[in-house]
Amino acid sequence: MAAVGCLLFVVAVAVQAVQPDARPKQPAEAHWVAGWAAAPVDFRELSANPLLTAAAPRPGGDAFRGQTLRQQVEPALRGERVRIRFSNRFGKTPMRIAEASVGQGTGGGAVSPATLRKLRFGGRASTVIAPGAEAWSDGADLKVDAGQAVAVSAFFDRAVPFATVHLQSPGTVWVAGGNAVAAPRLHDAAPLPLNHIVTGLDVMATQPVRTVVAFGDSITAGGGEAGDGSYPELLATRLRNSPAAAQAVSVLNMGIGGNRLLVDGIGPNGLSRFARDALGQSGVTHVMILLGTNDIGRSVFVLPGRPTPDHEVATAERITDGLQQLIKQARAKGVKVLIGTVPPFRNTPYWTEATEAMRGEVNRWIRSRQDVDGMIDFDAVLRNPADPTTLNPAYDNGDHLHPNKAGHAAMAAAVDLRELQE
Repeated sequence: MAAVGCLLFVVAVAVQAVQPDARPKQPAEAHWVAGWAAAPVDFRELSANPLLTAAAPRPGGDAFRGQTLRQQVEPALRGERVRIRFSNRFGKTPMRIAEASVGQGTGGGAVSPATLRKLRFGGRASTVIAPGAEAWSDGADLKVDAGQAVAVSAFFDRAVPFATVHLQSPGTVWVAGGNAVAAPRLHDAAPLPLNHIVTGLDVMATQPVRTVVAFGDSITAGGGEAGDGSYPELLATRLRNSPAAAQAVSVLNMGIGGNRLLVDGIGPNGLSRFARDALGQSGVTHVMILLGTNDIGRSVFVLPGRPTPDHEVATAERITDGLQQLIKQARAKGVKVLIGTVPPFRNTPYWTEATEAMRGEVNRWIRSRQDVDGMIDFDAVLRNPADPTTLNPAYDNGDHLHPNKAGHAAMAAAVDLRELQE
């Protein structure tokens, strides 16, 4: 009987905690700042890739039907009020969210009952997001801290085909039957290999914040896709521990493994996604660009009978023209730009004398830029002193293309913190 009473008490607390949020209007100086974000890709594109087992068809089908999705994220900022971005960017049909909640995560998909908050959308419990669109929830009172887990739950009462996903560390997303957005623990939850729909968490700030977007491919994405941490993550730690840090800094990792600057590959090409994935983040002040490896390396792959269209052929000039476009877009928005050199990749399928020459030409152009706020020489940091065309063995994760954790730490250490505080 005592157990039943305890259970009723927990349920009562949970129900009370998810009542509609009713906070007075924020002071005029309060503003939203991106505390966490992820770069989404099209599930159909991933599922067509035979090398990506995470996108293999599920026995139950590739859709949410009468299920609750719960995803765990870790904001880079502390605050007392948050809002959540739900994305249907790659969806082909309207996506209805019947109900949603947010709370402090306690691990394994569980949420602290006292922190559960129902989310509202324009004051309503539900919302419908059109194909290609995104929607922010209303603000909700929730204390968060940098690196603290936050769990976002959404219930889909109608079929929602898998569409907008992103690649993050495994073990951060679960699905359960029925409406469980108010449940501290999911019943019979199944883990999912891909993260779905939730692509951003903003924190309400009342003081200035430096918001830094790391924009790139798998060398930027790091941990979630390479298993060895990431340089943006390690940079965020370095910034938090810096005695010279004059104000809070949020570092967002918008890397996509396999992404290219000029041509769609895994994810939309960098030129087309930059405005949304980088410059579209709330309160963005700085962007760090590291793209070009896959453009250069993929230029050696030509399928028999399927020549690469002329407009897709990568050249040093086209890559530098593309990087120049990103620089111009950022500066037009008043966002400061740091650009990184392309690391070495000899002893990989990407390498030929021609691609090495192209990489050298691109890097010379990057090092000569006078119209950026900083240059990060990742090539100089990561290369092997005995053979500059190869990765330093101490920084090589084994495939001669991607840095290991020590390599990511070296990349983070190469960033001049003063350039992110200005």
